[in-house]
Amino acid sequence: MTEDPRITEAIGGGGELRASVRECRLVAVANGKVHSFASPRTVIGADPRADVVLADPSLSRFHCEIAIDRGRPVLRDLGSRNGSHVDGVPVLEAPLRDGALLLLGRTQLRFEIGTRNVDVHLSPRDRFGRLVGGSIAMRAAYALLEAAAASDATVLLHGESGTGKDLAAESIHLASARRDGPFVVVDCGAIPGNLLEVELFGHEAGAFTGAASARTGAFEAAAGGTLFLDEIGELALDLQPKLLRAIDRREVQRVGSSKRIPVDVRIIAATNRRLVEEVNAHRFRNDLYFRLAVLVVRMPPLRDRASDIPAIVAAILDRLGDRASPMARALDGGELLPELLRHAWPGNVRELRNYVERCLAGQPTAPHDLADPAPAIDITQSLRTVRERWVHHIERQYLERLLAAHRGNVSAAARTAEVDRVHLHRLIAKHRLR
Repeated sequence: MTEDPRITEAIGGGGELRASVRECRLVAVANGKVHSFASPRTVIGADPRADVVLADPSLSRFHCEIAIDRGRPVLRDLGSRNGSHVDGVPVLEAPLRDGALLLLGRTQLRFEIGTRNVDVHLSPRDRFGRLVGGSIAMRAAYALLEAAAASDATVLLHGESGTGKDLAAESIHLASARRDGPFVVVDCGAIPGNLLEVELFGHEAGAFTGAASARTGAFEAAAGGTLFLDEIGELALDLQPKLLRAIDRREVQRVGSSKRIPVDVRIIAATNRRLVEEVNAHRFRNDLYFRLAVLVVRMPPLRDRASDIPAIVAAILDRLGDRASPMARALDGGELLPELLRHAWPGNVRELRNYVERCLAGQPTAPHDLADPAPAIDITQSLRTVRERWVHHIERQYLERLLAAHRGNVSAAARTAEVDRVHLHRLIAKHRLR
């Protein structure tokens, strides 16, 4: 059998760090048509803007993706209406072998691993702005972030919660020609829908009860700089066409006004959702997705770049101004470092930062505390951060006990939880409980 297409690391003669990905192919069983691709992430679907386009009306716009996950090819269904099958088995996510038969809609394809390696562009840097780490995954992300900073194009950052999407957005701004302009952040998931329109576009005096004076919205406030739309996947459907119009025309209309105000602003959006799945489910507009996804950067989870943990810990300690205490030395290359490297960090860099801060504050630091401790109520953190940590903790604990009670039977567990089996599978995958 042909070797799996691993992303490989190598040191060249001049000390240059290089990476490559093996070219793969999808061969249509019916007519032998070949679709070749060599990318860490390839979307397959009926939409003309998918990476691999298949002329099959039974396919969803973005049906599935093939990703290189820890060096091996994995197929992930993207919430398609007819599902994805690998070797006759319906799957939400499954590793692919060389020669695997895929059934997508009514199209049967054979997955093949080629022999040609295609280089992945890497940055020579081991940090970018406020982001640190010299792993292959981060250098590949830095290369894209550097390209984004050199242009004025709209950027979509996606990745799990806690992977540093906010730092990436700020770092793009600081490295861009707009660095001297404002950097304005709007959290689309933290502001109620009825207030978010005002937050984005502003309002005139008397536009509604309590609007005693006019207010400038985020678009106007960010003029000459960057507007960062965090958690864009939470944006209400009725607001999406208004945002699309503002991005397309680079002009806004305040609530209660008929006047259109031109704005000179660069847009960066971020989400921990798979927006292509949201498009398939009709929760996110297809045209808005592509207007945002001009440049797409995936922020890798911490488990995919564990070699960066020492550098991240050192940066956290520098920010906190503590490198000399015994606990800081234990974390910074001392006896606690091996435990940090072994932990999966489901909360990513945010969880690591919170753990380091708890250690320095005298909280329990035994290795078993790394497993999944109950989050502390830390009023120095934002409400959103504390809420996310508690929801993640409770959700995981519930799933672990639910699956244990039903001896791993997902169908029975889904009936008890009163949720759809497919949704439960996604939660299990999210918490890596397979």
